[in-house]
Amino acid sequence: MGSAAALAASAGEAMPVVAFGPHRVSRLMVGGNPVSGNSHVSSALSAEMKDYFTTATTKKMLAECEAAGITVWQSRADRHIMRLLHEYRQEGGRMQWIAQTASEYGELARNLGEAAALKPIGIYHHGSQTDKLWKAGRIDELPEALKRMRQTGARVGIGTHIPAVVDYIEGKGWDFDFYMTCVYNLSRTPEEAARVAGHAVKGELFVDSDREVMLARVKKTQKQCLIFKVYG
Repeated sequence: MGSAAALAASAGEAMPVVAFGPHRVSRLMVGGNPVSGNSHVSSALSAEMKDYFTTATTKKMLAECEAAGITVWQSRADRHIMRLLHEYRQEGGRMQWIAQTASEYGELARNLGEAAALKPIGIYHHGSQTDKLWKAGRIDELPEALKRMRQTGARVGIGTHIPAVVDYIEGKGWDFDFYMTCVYNLSRTPEEAARVAGHAVKGELFVDSDREVMLARVKKTQKQCLIFKVYG
């Protein structure tokens, strides 16, 4: 991402900017999965990502992205990422941050308190956790988490990989500002994935038809949507 962004800047291409509540942000944002070693391909590739994205390499990537006009890093609110962002800013980096809740904290309030100290412009409920609530019939527990997120002062978001989740939430009147919408449904059970693929599936299933379904859903909502795993 860093090299491609730097190339775009050197070619004189202006990075489009859009509103994100009161903030002005680059329409293209840099993500965090590679830095956290989440390849969504294989354990071997995930390990390669962890080996490559050292603190120095990650800060170099962020600097290149910022030089190219990318103003936002979307990444997990875990201790590794937050320490990295803190160091980057100490060294003069001005990257804004949209934080994903980190479920390993166990206690949401503690996670949000630590994340809020870095002044994120947005915090969103981790999509995989949203989808687990949906599948367990507990999605109506989500507003309580959103309320806690609102107390940080950041814009509040809901992540999901499932268009039906957006269908359900629309019109509920819940207090949040944006969706994080994945264009691939990675929350299928192995049985569901096998039915869609027509054969047993090892790992996660990426189906091109998922893209059109989620993008059609995005067009219907009045909420702002940040789209991710675009090149899945």
